[in-house]
Amino acid sequence: MIESASLSPQHTITRIIRGGWQLAKGHGNTVSADAVADLMATAQAGITTFDCADIYTGVEETFGAFRKAYAAKHGTEALGSIRIHTKCVPDLDLLPTLKKANLEATVDRSRRRLGMDRLDLVQFHWWDDSIDGWLDAASWLAEMVDDGRILSVGGTNFSAAHMRQILAAGLPLRAMQVQYSLLDDRPAREMAGLGVPLLTYGTLAGGFLSERWHGVNEPREGFENRSLVKYKLIIDDAGGWDAFQNLLSTLARVAERQGSDIASVANRWTLDQPGVAAIIVGARNAEHLARNVAVTGLALTETDRTEIEAARAALTPLPGDVYALERDRTSRHGAIMKYNLNRSAA
Repeated sequence: MIESASLSPQHTITRIIRGGWQLAKGHGNTVSADAVADLMATAQAGITTFDCADIYTGVEETFGAFRKAYAAKHGTEALGSIRIHTKCVPDLDLLPTLKKANLEATVDRSRRRLGMDRLDLVQFHWWDDSIDGWLDAASWLAEMVDDGRILSVGGTNFSAAHMRQILAAGLPLRAMQVQYSLLDDRPAREMAGLGVPLLTYGTLAGGFLSERWHGVNEPREGFENRSLVKYKLIIDDAGGWDAFQNLLSTLARVAERQGSDIASVANRWTLDQPGVAAIIVGARNAEHLARNVAVTGLALTETDRTEIEAARAALTPLPGDVYALERDRTSRHGAIMKYNLNRSAA
């Protein structure tokens, strides 16, 4: 049985969420031959919450096709158990002149693509917090809750300071999606204590936290997808390849005692952190579905946790607040971002 969590009395999710970034066109070359069938298998296995975005090219349409297929097979009443979370990410170029009509158009487009009268969760992002308007955007999305187009509003990659301001304005913020893993505990410093459920991505660092990368030489180039490019930078900043290998060796010992695997131990660690409502597991196909489901049955012991924390103590803590490195467009992290994807995703 997959664990569940509540974002509100009307909004229950599974604590394992199937992510959709890896299904986006242009993300990588290895994708499912039948994404809808894989999503159906995921739901059948008990993972009934899914994550996508307006800027993931083609993914909202794929999830819309999945919803249609699920209703055809199980009925419209059963479809009510499926939660689809999406995002609203205005292009960087649009931020200085953003209007409510722009956000309404994005939300209505997501509703059409997903085949939903009311979106379950819209998580909005603001690329540059030096540009005013993010608080207005939050209020406009809250108005779309009132008019029935959205059930819940969340955010993604906001700083803790801006998150506090949204809450202080009395705006309903049901979730915050953030990067959180054994390599990146920035959410634990302040955000986890603000009372908003955290939906976490990057828990496996794009797949680096797995047996595949244990005991191998440091890769320098030729990564097969954007996730690996992104998370290799995180490994570099977290202490480098040797410290990372020490962490993997520790996770391998824990996994052996547990009869599990490195990825499952890493996912369980993040799922157990205070404030974390769910982890978002990215997948290009259903290859690791059984492992993802098994995470909810994994219980780390005190010995496991002590050994893991000893390995983490040898890492270099990432500096700053949530997403601070990535928000700096002049940094190595910011330089690999694509800031105007709604233009192409349209």
